[in-house]
Amino acid sequence: MYIILGATGHIGSVVAKTLLKQNEAVTVITRNQDKVHEWEQLGAKVAVVDVFQTDELRSVLQQAKRLFLLNPPAPPDTDTSKRELDSIRSILSALNDSGIEKVVAQSTYGAQPGDQIGDLGVLYEMEQHLSKIGIPATIIRGAYYMSNWDMSLVSVREEGKLYTFFPADFSLPMVAPEDLGHVAAQLLTSDSLTGIYHVEGPEQYSVADVATAFSVTLKRPVEVVTTPRSQWESVMMEVGFSKEAAQSFAGMTDVTLQKGPEIADSPIRGAITLQTYIRQLVVQQ
Repeated sequence: MYIILGATGHIGSVVAKTLLKQNEAVTVITRNQDKVHEWEQLGAKVAVVDVFQTDELRSVLQQAKRLFLLNPPAPPDTDTSKRELDSIRSILSALNDSGIEKVVAQSTYGAQPGDQIGDLGVLYEMEQHLSKIGIPATIIRGAYYMSNWDMSLVSVREEGKLYTFFPADFSLPMVAPEDLGHVAAQLLTSDSLTGIYHVEGPEQYSVADVATAFSVTLKRPVEVVTTPRSQWESVMMEVGFSKEAAQSFAGMTDVTLQKGPEIADSPIRGAITLQTYIRQLVVQQ
């Protein structure tokens, strides 16, 4: 039995569906009762439990042998780093005496120690704790998600402008969540593959490449508009981020710009190009 944490998201849903297509027994964990019927129709079992309910979560984990761990993102109007650290600590605590024999955990390029640096710090702590709990663990460090550009579609379509905190010529590895999900499913079913695996798309892309992908798909000019550092936090707070969340996201972006993206020696490469991802996004929206 496989358990999927984060099955309602871009990556976890692909992991679960891939395993179900392979006729594997899958339980998805969700806190949303509305998702139960959808997953049952696909052949999965569903456990409705909040990751902060440590004892209840452990009871679910005791029914399986392998876990895909994706720490759920905190609502942006909360102190996201604190809440996400609390949730990962609850999940890791639930693993104690759970009987889980292998964990595949979703992390990120650039994970490193530090406060107020968003996922970089939170997921680094997850990696460190997983290495100490005595359960074989595989860490997937995913490149910058192409889905981070989803929210840009409205302004690109309506204004012809791609708003970003990055300069137009800033390049970094990117990956489609679908590719991450397929890799995670493969690693989850493997009996031998543990350690850290880096996953990125076919090539590195710049922000200008993102604008070009939108331009080609929408058949209109698209301009990159870079928000000055002095405005980052106020811009995020205007759209609903808490002060703490805005500071955390700004800190993460600062680190990425100052240090540059993590460079992996031999990454696993997904098949989905940026242009293909943007084309699918436009069609679906």
